[in-house]
Amino acid sequence: MRTIGLDYGTKTVGVALSDENGIIASPHTTIERERPTKLRRTYAQLEQIISEYNVGLIVLGYPKNMNNTEGERAQSTREFKEALERRTGLPVILFDERLTTVEADRILDETGVARSARKQHIDKMAAAIILQNYLDRENNDGRKDSI
Repeated sequence: MRTIGLDYGTKTVGVALSDENGIIASPHTTIERERPTKLRRTYAQLEQIISEYNVGLIVLGYPKNMNNTEGERAQSTREFKEALERRTGLPVILFDERLTTVEADRILDETGVARSARKQHIDKMAAAIILQNYLDRENNDGRKDSI
């Protein structure tokens, strides 16, 4: 089974998938929506990806503040987590996502992606970084705790 990584934002959800061995994360797609509260199609698209790729676990980026506190975005992410668990029946692990967008932007810069084209890649790249960090931690020490 694969693991899916998500970078949940107010207008987009970046999606990444692991390989079947749970070693490598790859950017997959970015799901866009018109308004933050419009999630029905987002859930449907995620359910389709989960089914198509035989996903058994969801890793959801958790937006803690730099001082390790939780703000408004963390609360909306927890609500998204609960809805994903209800809809998919899969476990959802919250995983610290601090600085992943900065790292994704750096990677896109280093690989020569033009600034004008980064918007279409940044969220799925951030999802891949979140997922890869999770996979690396799991493969190194086997712990299942997240935050």
